[in-house]
Amino acid sequence: MMSAVRHDNDIETDMKTARTAAIALAFATLAVTPAGADERSFTYTYEPETAPQGTLEFEQWVTARVGRSKTVGQDDYYRLQFREELEYGVTDNYTLALYFNHDYTHFEDPATSKTTSHYRQTGVSLENKYMVLNPAEHAVGLTFYLEPTYDGENFELEQKLILGQRHGDWKWALNLVHATEWEDDFRETEGELEVDFGLAYHLSPRWSVGVEIRDHNELPEYETWENTALYAGPVVSYRREHWWATLTVMPQVYGANYGDDPDGNSSLELEGHERWNLRLLVGVSF
Repeated sequence: MMSAVRHDNDIETDMKTARTAAIALAFATLAVTPAGADERSFTYTYEPETAPQGTLEFEQWVTARVGRSKTVGQDDYYRLQFREELEYGVTDNYTLALYFNHDYTHFEDPATSKTTSHYRQTGVSLENKYMVLNPAEHAVGLTFYLEPTYDGENFELEQKLILGQRHGDWKWALNLVHATEWEDDFRETEGELEVDFGLAYHLSPRWSVGVEIRDHNELPEYETWENTALYAGPVVSYRREHWWATLTVMPQVYGANYGDDPDGNSSLELEGHERWNLRLLVGVSF
């Protein structure tokens, strides 16, 4: 009975923290000074369009990952991930982007009452997008995506197959994602599989609303399928001539650990994933 009470309190605390993070992310858009922009309708799901040749755009990413389990020693958990992106249209079909990555993590271990809070640089990334099928000319758009990331000790290589199309005021996109992480100076390997889907409706030339769905899976050493976490939630986008902003708020709706149950939760995965994922993107074109 006591464990059920603690579980309810955990949910209430995480919801309050998530609401606070969402408000902070929303207000952050007001700090952007406008500098045509290659706006995005989604934040987790990429669309097949690439930037026109010769265009340059800056994007600020802020991702809040909120709420893990006390059982795994991560009470009051949140992680704020920041990415500064500079994107350039090399050709009409090929876009190159450079990212600077850093984050801040906070949690408390209830067993020791020790609080961990640390900021760290998490390396640089080089994003490559090549559009094979332009959605303006084909039934479905198709783009290949490759992004290496290196921080001096760890290396990641991420690949995406990006599909999408627009039908009147409706727009959809689907991403099939695979990534490999080599950690601890290449001593450890972890695979990741992910599926992202977004559907948006354009209310006006400036506003669109929709939904995003994200399923993320971890495969340590490619030997076991360790877990899965499914997220779904609303996305809203606002655009002007030279800048745009998009916000997604997604709670975890289902999760599972396939080997055992380290987080003590039978319906969510709260060891390697969070109750809430929130992401704000703001883009300014030059």
